[in-house]
Amino acid sequence: MTGSLISTLEGRYYTDTAIFAREQERIFERMWFCAVRSDDLAKPGDFRTVQVGRESVLVARDRTGALNAFLNVCRHRGARICVDEAGSVKRAFQCPYHAWTYALDGKLVAAPNLTSMPDVDRVEYGLTKVHLREWLGYAWVNLADDPPSFEDDVLSAVTERLGSLDAIDGYEIDRLSVGRRIVYDVKANWKLIIENFMECYHCATIHPELTEVLPEFADGYAAQYYVGHGAEFGDEIKGFTVDGGEGFGKLSSLEEERDRKYYAITVKPQVFINLVPDHVILHRMYPLAADRTVVECDWLYARDVVDTGRDVSRSVELFHRVNEQDFEACERCQPAMASRAYAQGGVLVPSEHHIGEFHAWLVGKLESAD
Repeated sequence: MTGSLISTLEGRYYTDTAIFAREQERIFERMWFCAVRSDDLAKPGDFRTVQVGRESVLVARDRTGALNAFLNVCRHRGARICVDEAGSVKRAFQCPYHAWTYALDGKLVAAPNLTSMPDVDRVEYGLTKVHLREWLGYAWVNLADDPPSFEDDVLSAVTERLGSLDAIDGYEIDRLSVGRRIVYDVKANWKLIIENFMECYHCATIHPELTEVLPEFADGYAAQYYVGHGAEFGDEIKGFTVDGGEGFGKLSSLEEERDRKYYAITVKPQVFINLVPDHVILHRMYPLAADRTVVECDWLYARDVVDTGRDVSRSVELFHRVNEQDFEACERCQPAMASRAYAQGGVLVPSEHHIGEFHAWLVGKLESAD
C-alpha cells in the first residue's frame, strides 16, 4: 500500500472458522480472560458459567469465601456439571448424569458406590481447576497449564495507556457497585468490535451524543491515541450523561487532574475500560463464533449511589447509545468481510495506526510456535 494508508487484515480473518478456532486456542485459552464480577458471587455456593475459548468454565465461591474456577466437565463421563448460566447450590455440585458430586472447592466427595472403590483419589478425580486472579473487582481466569504473567498480560495495558498503574487506583473499581448491566448479542467478529473501540475516526459520523460531551472526538482522535491523555468534557457539559447534565459527585479518591476527563483502555483480548469522574463502564467480550460476539457491559458507581437507588439512567443512556451505534456499524461490516472487494483487506488512515499494531499483535499470536 502506497502513501500514508496502512493495509488491514484480509477479510478471511473475520470469517474463516479455522482462523477463529486458532484464535480460541492461541489467544482466549492462553491469555488472562475477564470472566465475572466478583460481587455477583456473593455467598458460598453462588456460581456462574462462562465460555472461554472452546471451554465452559465454572466460577464459584467456596465455603471459605474464596473464588475458584474449574472446567465445567464431570471427570466420570464428561457431562456438563452446570447447565445454567448462573445460580447457587447449598453444599456441592452434582453431575445430572450419574450423580458424581463435587465440593465447592472441586474435590470429589460422593458418587454411587464410591465407598466400594477405595482406590479412587478424591482430589485427582476432582474438577479440573483453572487459574484465577481477582483485579478491579472481577475474576480473571487463565486456562493455560503455565499461565503468562498477569502483570505483562493485563496490568501492562493500564501502564501503556495511562502512564502508570497507579493512575487507575483513584477510581477504586473494586469497591464500586454495578448500577446497570446490559448484554448485547453482536452479529460480528470480535476483532471488528475491538478495532471500532480503538479509533474515533468514526465518532463524528455515528456518535452525535458522545461528540457533544467530548468535542475533541469530532476531530477523529481516539482517547487511546496518546499515552496519559484524557478527552476533556465540553465547556458547557456538566456530566457524562446523554444530555450533558449533572451526573454524580466525583469518585471520592479520584485526583483532581482527572476530573471532567474520559479515558479508555483496551485490555487484550476482550476487555474495554472506560473511566469518567463519577463512574466506570467496563465491557467484557465473549467471542462465540467467527460472526458472533456477546458483549456484557457493566456501569459501575459508588456504592452509595446504587444502595440508595439513585437514578443512573441518564449516564447509562449515553454509553448505551454509543454501544448500539458501534455494534450496528460492526454488524454492517461483517457481511462485507466475505466480499471479494475485501479479500485483500482495506486500509487504515494515520489516526488509526494503533489498529495496525493490534493486527500485528494478532498475527504474531496466531503464528507463535509455543
